[in-house]
Amino acid sequence: MFFERPDYGELAILVHLELGSEAEPEDPREFEELVLSAGGDPVAFVTGQRTTPTPRFFVGTGKLEELRQLLADTDAALVIFNHNLSPSQERNLERELHCRVLDRTGLILDIFAQRARTHEGKLQVELAQLKHLSTRLIRGWTHLERQKGGIGLRGPGETQLETDRRLIRGRIKAIEKRLEKVRSQRDQGRRSRRRAELPTVSLVGYTNAGKSSLFNALTEAGVLAVDQLFATLDPTMRRLTLADAGPVILADTVGFVSHLPHKLIEAFRATLEEAVNATLLLHVIDVASPERHRNIERVEEVLQDIGADDIPVLRVYNKIDLLEHGEPQLERDADGAPVAVWLSAHSGAGLSLLCQAMAELLVPRTAHRVVRLSPTESRVRSRFYELGAVLAETTLEDGGCVLEIRMPETSLAKLLKNEDFDGARLQAHDARALIH
Repeated sequence: MFFERPDYGELAILVHLELGSEAEPEDPREFEELVLSAGGDPVAFVTGQRTTPTPRFFVGTGKLEELRQLLADTDAALVIFNHNLSPSQERNLERELHCRVLDRTGLILDIFAQRARTHEGKLQVELAQLKHLSTRLIRGWTHLERQKGGIGLRGPGETQLETDRRLIRGRIKAIEKRLEKVRSQRDQGRRSRRRAELPTVSLVGYTNAGKSSLFNALTEAGVLAVDQLFATLDPTMRRLTLADAGPVILADTVGFVSHLPHKLIEAFRATLEEAVNATLLLHVIDVASPERHRNIERVEEVLQDIGADDIPVLRVYNKIDLLEHGEPQLERDADGAPVAVWLSAHSGAGLSLLCQAMAELLVPRTAHRVVRLSPTESRVRSRFYELGAVLAETTLEDGGCVLEIRMPETSLAKLLKNEDFDGARLQAHDARALIH
């Protein structure tokens, strides 16, 4: 963007070190999947062990020489590390290896840049890229201490590096201002949904767990669902009607990954807010993954990072069709509340159990009642209709009516208070006893 780099690099050499200083090491298999998702073609995988990385090159001199030899033996022009490198380490490696060097954060940013489709998503990607790039500008210039000189080239008394940093800061501020507008629009949408008392159910989970496939199976939305990490980047929302629970908003969100860089969490705050403000989270889990338990822990860590760890969660064990004896089932806790559903979004097995579980978890918030109103209580009748709570109405001979209503308990309590209506007059939903 602000400096010239090689425009090739599909063939890549991957580097993964087991570091004794890491409490939770990165997964080399996930690393390879990330590279493939970015469109890379790994030609070599360099592994090794160190107690701590070296300050200058991250790897030791032996590994550096091995990388130099592999670059000479292959047509690779890109070296990708499964670690976060400091700006000086990236610069030193590129100078020694004469090729482009990318770290884990840069790799994830590249995937995000490919996946962004909406205006908001593209802004979020650009913001994260600029923040990442601002610390790495120095390697793009060889005249850092020189000011521009010569006829027509004399500048404002700052070096080229300072000019670039100023331009980046200005662009970052402009993007943050535009994203703030997006966030306010999202807040407005959420307030509207809250006024309509529509609960929001957000799909969260490790990347490539099958969230978009499940979203499509439930809503027929046609969202892109492919076997790639971070296939979904932009949030998608659809209205879904559940039996006994009424309409809800279902949101598909970006997948999580281990050690998701904090700068990405900050940049994608507007997207992740759909999870933070949800009524219920569906934690989608790839039941066939050998890293299943570890991925669950990683997702829970990210939910804690974004402040969504206190929202009710229903675990959804997806891809049971890949198990030898996978059968759909609904798990409950000691109190009988749903805690997990085993299903296959691909085949559709178990989807009805998921809808049942969601309805059960959302139903305690909903009141399903029958009330008899006299002809003088038309104002109360109008209020029920305004709130979209009336399921059925029976007109009585005396001009009154019997309403079957379903609405959130909080809204019902507010209506009864505002209208000074006796809540004891609301009966269980069997209108036949009130008609005569």
